Amino acid sequence: MDWLEALQRLRSTDQPGVLATVTGVRGHAPREAGAKMLIAASESWDSIGGGNLEATVIDRARVMLDGGSTVPESLTFTLNERAPTQHGKQCCGGVVEVLLEPFLPRPTVAVFGVGHVGHELARILSRLPVHLHLVDSRADQVDPSRLADVLGGVADVHPVHTPVPDSVLGTLPAGAHVLIMTHDHAEDFLLCDAALRRGDLGSVGLIGSSAKWSRFRSRLQAEGHTGTVIERISCPIGLPDISGKAPAVIAISVAARLLQLLPDTVPSVEKGGRS
Repeated sequence: MDWLEALQRLRSTDQPGVLATVTGVRGHAPREAGAKMLIAASESWDSIGGGNLEATVIDRARVMLDGGSTVPESLTFTLNERAPTQHGKQCCGGVVEVLLEPFLPRPTVAVFGVGHVGHELARILSRLPVHLHLVDSRADQVDPSRLADVLGGVADVHPVHTPVPDSVLGTLPAGAHVLIMTHDHAEDFLLCDAALRRGDLGSVGLIGSSAKWSRFRSRLQAEGHTGTVIERISCPIGLPDISGKAPAVIAISVAARLLQLLPDTVPSVEKGGRS
């Protein structure tokens, strides 16, 4: 299996990895600029030259994986007998630069309520590399024909119709980002309560005014949630500097705020080949 096939496999199974690319070579080196390898927690695919260079890159990549890093790093190796090494000498005589680009599993985003705003938001999010759950207690809102403009994007979309949406919330993976915007305030409240009882979600947003949030906050306190826990919910949602009540405007604002919370999950080779 080559690095590209391995990358696709890691992405399909939601495993993190680091893509290592030789970005520059001066003098003699084991591999040319553009050579790539992929490193996962316990495996690696392809080669950027072997020896100390490759072993050190693998070590550093796994440190990045252990720390959940999303920031690319560049390493420079001098290949002569005087250069300090950890895994033996390489005496090719050249200098090699290697770029390490980490990528994380696709994040999970769940939109509860696929009405006017929820549908517009789903259209935007479907263009991002995420697992997108669209949950509604009304069957027609998640009918495939209605979501035709959502299902064709790069997102892995999961439309769900259920009369008990809060039961779906309990099945989401830890770190999932939840957006609550149903047609029913009672349903919204049950979802808020369920989200706070999870305690391990990435973020929770509730659509609505400050007056709605004031009422919800009081009711959540009556349910036994402390003030610190309740503040895990953001309401109103979106970027405060973007005003307007049109569904598309709200959706853009919410998506922009969500992008600030999501890690950079995709190496640049999948973003138009900028590596």
